[in-house]
Amino acid sequence: MKPKILTTMKEYSWQTFAADLFAGITVAMVALPLSLAIAIASGADPAKGIVTAIVGGFFISLLGGSRVQIGGPTGAFIVVVFNVIANHGYDGLVLATLMAGAILLVAGLCRAGSLVRFVPEPVINGFTIGIALIIAVSQLQDMLGLSGLPASPDMLEKIPALWEARAHINVTSVLVAVATIAMIAGFKKLAPKLPGLLVAVGLTSAAAFFYHLPVDTILARFGELPSALPMPSMPELTMSRMGELLPSALVIAFLAGVESLLSAMVADKMTGNKHRSNAEVIAQGVANMASALFAGLPATGAIARTATNIKAGGKTPVAGIVHALSILLMMLLLAPLVGYMAMPALAGLLMLAAWNMSEPHKWGSYLSLPLGDKALLALTLVLTVLTDLTIAIGVGVAIGLAMRLRKHNVPPPKWDARDG
Repeated sequence: MKPKILTTMKEYSWQTFAADLFAGITVAMVALPLSLAIAIASGADPAKGIVTAIVGGFFISLLGGSRVQIGGPTGAFIVVVFNVIANHGYDGLVLATLMAGAILLVAGLCRAGSLVRFVPEPVINGFTIGIALIIAVSQLQDMLGLSGLPASPDMLEKIPALWEARAHINVTSVLVAVATIAMIAGFKKLAPKLPGLLVAVGLTSAAAFFYHLPVDTILARFGELPSALPMPSMPELTMSRMGELLPSALVIAFLAGVESLLSAMVADKMTGNKHRSNAEVIAQGVANMASALFAGLPATGAIARTATNIKAGGKTPVAGIVHALSILLMMLLLAPLVGYMAMPALAGLLMLAAWNMSEPHKWGSYLSLPLGDKALLALTLVLTVLTDLTIAIGVGVAIGLAMRLRKHNVPPPKWDARDG
């Protein structure tokens, strides 16, 4: 349960710090627009995403069991966060996140980090594709420049509303979103070392500003972003309120634990190192409790940002700490400028993130899975889209474990990178 930073500090050097500094700043420029977009898609104020990246990202790196893990808000939380805010208000989300952090802290202290190996891979893949599909549909409104539609991510409600409003599509919004997606993809292929996400969103947003394009911006919709962190405060704690929010807290804790440990496993495969699973779960617990105290969102290890950190040369948890402090510096100095980011550009960014999150390169391999695994994946996907994550995860894990008990000597699944 020893944090990895204590191990890496024994042989730390100025050369290592230079590598961590560059990687941390690079990841911060990728994380900033993503954190804003995820917060907005979750039904929260965009500033909450920045707070989560700073506070949650700091503690995940400081206390975590991985050398290169980068933490913050992720797309996996969008659906559950939106539903908690819709049903219990933002104060309910803060309390649920605080409870989830406490659950993770206890789980880590009880050495439950290795249990992620027993979560069936088809369940992970099924609800990840389902979440990606929900995120993509939820971004169509801003991508198409439509207003007055239901904010709910419920696809059965969203898709008919989008179809009815098709006559009011803003072509300029579509062009801004498509240009953003094209530039992100282009930078990734032609200049992978550049922070393509921030550059692409910045260029299309600048074009919208200078040419007075009729598209919505963060400033126009949410007002000015704060230029400082809020003061920490405790949410109201009552037994009845905690009982209401316990199911949501359990889902948040499950997603944070699984996503962070999968990210750490992927990082191990990329670097040849080995993470400490219980330290990682403890770090997720502290990070989520801290994020809640600063009125942020749930936080976890982010696979795409962790991979970016590795590719940029990050060597130790210092890179993650630099990433958090760099976002704080941008918040202090650039908050007014960030407000001019165009909403269609952020929608395009999340649309591409949802596509990557669904891992299209693996769809073909799913067809060759055993019939039971294919059925479990499909069931989890459908339940995620049509019901909610609590039901999807509960049913999927229960059926998956029952299927595994019928087999003998089945090794744990080998996880692959998920870029989302």
